[in-house]
Amino acid sequence: MHPILKNIIAVVAGLLLGGAVNMGIIILSDGIIAPPEGADLKTMEGLKAAMPLMEPKHFLLPFLAHALGTLVGAFIAARLAANHFMKWGLFIGACFLVGGIANIFMLPSPIWFTVLDLGVAYLPMGYIGAKLANR
Repeated sequence: MHPILKNIIAVVAGLLLGGAVNMGIIILSDGIIAPPEGADLKTMEGLKAAMPLMEPKHFLLPFLAHALGTLVGAFIAARLAANHFMKWGLFIGACFLVGGIANIFMLPSPIWFTVLDLGVAYLPMGYIGAKLANR
């Protein structure tokens, strides 16, 4: 298989599988840590309204979803890539970072969560995922 095609497939697989891990954790999070009383977390408007009611424990699973989704995506991309493994792992981290930044604008969160999420969950996890692929 041509290396360029293999790299494209690696990146697409990393984005899809990383996104699936992220969404899976987000979907399961309500069952693990109950949302604040009366909060409707099914819509963006409900999430915005519930944000002031949220405690630090409510941000644990979204952070893990972002970090583990990025880690898995970067691992898959680096593992499947034909070459430049670290570059593709970091590319996945950068793609997820862009999504994280967009999410911060759409759904304002506490500053401590914004700093933690943007600083730790994306590029560092992309790097670690690529290193774990250890090609």
